[in-house]
Amino acid sequence: MKQEPNANYRLIVGTDSQVYQKHTVFVTGIVIFREGKGAWGCIMPVKIKRKYDNLHEKISMETSLTEQVAFLFNDERKNQLIDIVLPYLYRGSSFAMEGHIDVGLGKKSLSRFLAGEMMARIQSIGLEPVVKPESFVASGYANRFTKHPEKYI
Repeated sequence: MKQEPNANYRLIVGTDSQVYQKHTVFVTGIVIFREGKGAWGCIMPVKIKRKYDNLHEKISMETSLTEQVAFLFNDERKNQLIDIVLPYLYRGSSFAMEGHIDVGLGKKSLSRFLAGEMMARIQSIGLEPVVKPESFVASGYANRFTKHPEKYI
C-alpha cells in the first residue's frame, strides 16, 4: 500500500473448509486487494480433528474464523492502513474492509438460508459482508488451499 497509496484498496478476510474422513480443514485467507492492479495474500490454515457434517455448524465455524482474524485488525492497525491512503482520498484513493462468506443467495444454493445470519455477524464487527459469487477470497483463494492441506499444515 505504501508503494502506491493513491489506489483503491480492500482488506478482505474469508474462510473456506473441506471435510475429510476424520478431520476438517479450515483455511482463512487474508488479502489486500488493489483494484485493477493485483493483490497480496496469505493464509491461516487450521486442522480440526473432527468431521463437520452439519452445514450450519461448518459455515458458522468458517464465519467464526473470519471474525477472529478480522479482530486482529484492531483500531490501531486499521488506522495504520487508513493513514496510508488518507492523504490521497481526494485524488480517488479508498480503503474498505470486507468479510467474504462462502454462502450463496441463489435458489439452488444449499447455504442460502444461512446467509442472513452470517452476513449479520460479519456486519456487526464492522466489515462489509460479501457472499457468492463475489466472495472470491472465501470461495476461491482460501478454497484452493483446502484441497491439499498436507502442503500447508
